[in-house]
Amino acid sequence: MTGLADQLGVNRVTLYRWVGTREALLVEIIWSLAERTLDDLRDEVDATGGERVVQVVSRFVGAVLSNPGMSRFLREEGELAMRLLTRRDAGFQPRLIADFRGTLEEEAERGALDLPADLGDVAYTIVRIVESYVYLDRITGEEPDARRAEQVLRLLLR
Repeated sequence: MTGLADQLGVNRVTLYRWVGTREALLVEIIWSLAERTLDDLRDEVDATGGERVVQVVSRFVGAVLSNPGMSRFLREEGELAMRLLTRRDAGFQPRLIADFRGTLEEEAERGALDLPADLGDVAYTIVRIVESYVYLDRITGEEPDARRAEQVLRLLLR
């Protein structure tokens, strides 16, 4: 925060007044990047229904895992990343759930998706799958792999 305050030409107190905590700032920055990435992915994917959701979500996992900044954040501050990005009270996870729910609802409204479950519950499950595969190394020691998430998502959304 000190470095950022210096770059902005303000003191740290002013910066904290503007953004709240370092953690809140990180969540806002990461969400803005995630939201832009998801919007771009939805524009790229031509599939419909469950396959559209699978492709958007699995490509999102791939984008997260291949992003140099996110990789560094996960490597250097993995516990913080998990806390900020997987807990409801930090603000990132509810937005991701809402975003995926929106995609599910769009496909359902088009008549391209008919799931026998609450779409909010499905969106929550998708987010938990994303988290499981993004943090796979921290959880199980295995290398994160978006293709594995894609296989599970396809089973869920067929």
